[in-house]
Amino acid sequence: MILAGDIGGTKTNLAYYDTEGDKLIPKLVMSYPSQQFTTLNDVLRVLRKDHPAKVTLAAFGIAGPIVDGRSRLTNLRWLIDGREVAAELKLPQVGLINDLEATAYGTLRLEQRDILVLKPGTAQPRRTIAVVAAGTGLGEGALVWDGRRYCAIPSEGGHTDFGPRNELEVELFRFLLPRFGRVSYERIVSGPGMVNLYQFFRSRASSPEPTWLQEQMAGGDPSAAISQAGMEGKDDVCVQSLEMFITIYGAEVGNTALKFLSTGGVYIGGGIAPKILSRLQGGDFIESFVGKGRYRSLLEQMPVSVILNDKTALIGAAHYALMMNDLR
Repeated sequence: MILAGDIGGTKTNLAYYDTEGDKLIPKLVMSYPSQQFTTLNDVLRVLRKDHPAKVTLAAFGIAGPIVDGRSRLTNLRWLIDGREVAAELKLPQVGLINDLEATAYGTLRLEQRDILVLKPGTAQPRRTIAVVAAGTGLGEGALVWDGRRYCAIPSEGGHTDFGPRNELEVELFRFLLPRFGRVSYERIVSGPGMVNLYQFFRSRASSPEPTWLQEQMAGGDPSAAISQAGMEGKDDVCVQSLEMFITIYGAEVGNTALKFLSTGGVYIGGGIAPKILSRLQGGDFIESFVGKGRYRSLLEQMPVSVILNDKTALIGAAHYALMMNDLR
């Protein structure tokens, strides 16, 4: 049995997978609120107590960089040590990979129903594939063909410096810089980034914040409330925030595609894209993606798809566990 994990700042998804030939067959999928636990091992103990199984392989996608078999999550106070997790599971080793590496591997096993094509194109076989995912944070990575298989490339590209493209984005930069001391793309293209955009446009608005919106933001996820109000056109500031989110998201996905020369295609992952799908299809996202001057024609050839399967990172972690086993 394979134990796979997708470990994020908001939730920890765990799953058991079995194999049938080359296929991964899910046997159990569970989700736990990350903030209610102090370590990954605490979550694993709950899983194994409630759903015991003989685990022979394990791998985890983690929302943070992996250094020397350890990771401190970017948006959660967990330090994950692969040796400690292996000891907990009584395994010789476990796989720890960046969550975008896991998502990237997962794309190799997606079916047509698991994606929606935003922009058709011609994917070159065995060429680099880019994966970008906005959620609690902004993840970026790629798949590179090594002559026998695709290997995922870890990245913390979401933390690179934000590059304004016009006067309004320059004003956004000036608004955010005193708050954070440095402005990365994740400060804008993420759930918390949506809130930052809203605060920027609200500071410029002549009308007061609606009471109903205050209540929605205070009573739940502020970024979800803002994006939903923007999708429904219920508040001009929310509409502006969503529009800028979409254009900057598209621009940064285009940046990533250029950096990796992703002629094998581009995948958009994360929890936000499926929720704003109709707006991503509206044209502004793709125009920002391809709007790279002399390299526009290159980007126009790259297919861009949104991942609809929210278990892609789990699938990718299980895929990586099998890869590790092959390399032993």
